[in-house]
Amino acid sequence: MINHLRHLAVFARVVENGSFRAAAKSIGIAPSRVSETVSDLEDHLGATLLYRTTRKIALTNEGRVLYARVADMLRSAETGLNELNALSLEPAGALRISVPAFMSSSWLSTVIADFIRQHPHVAMTVSYSDYPVGLLEDGFDINIRAGWPDDSATMQRKLQSIDRVLVAGRDYAASRPPPTHAKDLQDWDWIWYKQRSDTAELVDPSGQVFEVKGRSQIQVDSADALYHFVCQNIGVTILPLHLAERGEKSGTLVRLLPDWSLSPLGVYAMWSDKSRRENLTLTFIRFLANHRR
Repeated sequence: MINHLRHLAVFARVVENGSFRAAAKSIGIAPSRVSETVSDLEDHLGATLLYRTTRKIALTNEGRVLYARVADMLRSAETGLNELNALSLEPAGALRISVPAFMSSSWLSTVIADFIRQHPHVAMTVSYSDYPVGLLEDGFDINIRAGWPDDSATMQRKLQSIDRVLVAGRDYAASRPPPTHAKDLQDWDWIWYKQRSDTAELVDPSGQVFEVKGRSQIQVDSADALYHFVCQNIGVTILPLHLAERGEKSGTLVRLLPDWSLSPLGVYAMWSDKSRRENLTLTFIRFLANHRR
């Protein structure tokens, strides 16, 4: 077991970064070596941990179970290191943070409030926007982004995964034959999110990936706008699980192909300072990581 601890850590980094290439950049080794390490781990376990496509990876059932345990192990180790390196002085200063607008009422904003209460000498400016912003160029200390970041110029830490589901307005769905396969959605009207690809990658129960690029009359740059328009019965879209459940609970939305899955969105803290380990930015990021939900 001890000989495969590094393999487990590399596997977790691949999951958290969303690809072998991004994981390799964060670790500082060649992508081929990352792929070989995960393959060696799969051979040792006798199980496939990741579905590989040309664009991204997805966890198998076995991989999902293992990652949950490995993530707990790594968090415990990181917590121990952080406790040893904790600042001896009360944090003070100012932070500018950007957060996705659809997370304005989420656990993240609650944790920011907790941080403010515990650290009265810290002033924070929080900008909520679903449109990507820069760090240094837009004057932010930390960007919280949802997706699969591949910017090797920034430091990154994964905070959460957000499940996504395929939904349509109840009346719109009722006007068409119920889909049983991804290909059935090719001639449906789609509402696309501007910051994501206009091609949906759906994974069937056996793990096979199918791409759907349906017709579209509208594209928006806000997750809340996606929710509003799909509730207007003008098409089908992909929503974060918590938004989809709101519509399902009200009876406005229905879930399509519920046995199929989409790659979850990672929620990442991104920052540019690589030189100092102990500063206000990292203190806040550790606080987020320790209080994520």
